[in-house]
Amino acid sequence: MDDYRKLADEVAADIAAGRLRPGDRLPPQRDFARRRGIAGSTAARVYAELTRRGLTVGEVGRGTFVRASARRAGTVLAEPGATRIDLELNHPLLPEQAVLLGDGIRRLLRPDLLEASLRPVGAAGTADAREVVADLLAHAGRRPDPARVLFAGNARQAIAAAVATLVPPGARLGVEELTYPVLKTMATRLGVTLVPLATDEAGLVPGAVEAAARRAPLKAVYVQPTLHNPLSVTMPVERRAELADVLARLDLPAVEDGVWSFLRPELPPLAALAPDRVIGVDSLSKRVAPGLTVGFAVVPEAVVPAVTAALHSGGWAPSRFALDAAVRLAADGVLDALGRGKRRDAEARQEIAARRLGGFAVRADPRSYYCWWELPPPWRADTFVAAAARHGIGVTPAAAFAVGDYRAPNAVRLGLASPPAETLDAALATLARLARSSPDEVLAD
Repeated sequence: MDDYRKLADEVAADIAAGRLRPGDRLPPQRDFARRRGIAGSTAARVYAELTRRGLTVGEVGRGTFVRASARRAGTVLAEPGATRIDLELNHPLLPEQAVLLGDGIRRLLRPDLLEASLRPVGAAGTADAREVVADLLAHAGRRPDPARVLFAGNARQAIAAAVATLVPPGARLGVEELTYPVLKTMATRLGVTLVPLATDEAGLVPGAVEAAARRAPLKAVYVQPTLHNPLSVTMPVERRAELADVLARLDLPAVEDGVWSFLRPELPPLAALAPDRVIGVDSLSKRVAPGLTVGFAVVPEAVVPAVTAALHSGGWAPSRFALDAAVRLAADGVLDALGRGKRRDAEARQEIAARRLGGFAVRADPRSYYCWWELPPPWRADTFVAAAARHGIGVTPAAAFAVGDYRAPNAVRLGLASPPAETLDAALATLARLARSSPDEVLAD
């Protein structure tokens, strides 16, 4: 029966004409059926058709809403094209999260609440926001002291403030030999020398920290214990404890980057094992969205004043609106729902990667949003990146993450979060075909 498609066409026309606007809630299906004089099963088919066309998004218990825009058509990857599939940046966004966020944020638009949210706020944020962050970071039953939580505009700013506090210009900061590329730029601007430290299948090697400190003093260590970027490695609890012991022996502080820790909440952060030496940094950019983010850090009591001063002098103040939104979204259960949804989404995307890249040397945690691919010979990372770009796909070579003179392996990092799942599937299929061919064949004029 095609009648349901005609009814879907009518609703689609209302959306196209602006009579139904982005974010508008459609009536419940039983009301729609009664108004149109149709069966409930037909109404269900109408709503399913609208969702299939990318015009609406629905969630059990909340309703069906008009999307901000229709989904883009999937990109054809068999031949080079102008549209770029981004496997470099990694911003996980769930299809239903705009609806989840919209209800909570809408409450903040009440004039009296909005007036408060538009006022400036300092690095200490608000008492409610500190409690929310303490709850967010209460991994493995270990909840940080809210009094030691400070805020920045995003995680990068919080990391910069931590490094600026711990490492004076000209001094040395130990980092994993493959590390977050932004940290490399940050260190250059701060006049800090990065010292590459060896890693293995369990993450940063504690003995490498001791060896580097014996050669010349280290002022601090920057480490990613959970879902390391780019290697997708997670430190087991035993390795974290061993690293905490080394930090204690050397009386050495550390900066822990935990922006992906919400995907592995069962593990205690390094900051919980060494609370007097570790500044733990996190943010809402991955948990929620880059457009509604705030950075936060759990800071040892002794350096709270210094990190606060660094945040103020850097102009890295948080947004009061973002803090109040986080408080509201936490109270509504949205932050927990997004965490659960993104853990499921990451697992689904890793299943796509495992299917498409099976047989290759790919390292990935099944709960991670990226994977590390050691390319087969005769491919080199630079030529593979060029070949992928000719097919409209952006990937990141290992050299982007290498520190100092460390020789980058012949590998690329693939970010799995940003494209729609069907586009990701097609992109990875194309990359697998490239890897099975030869560079001379693919890159020949």
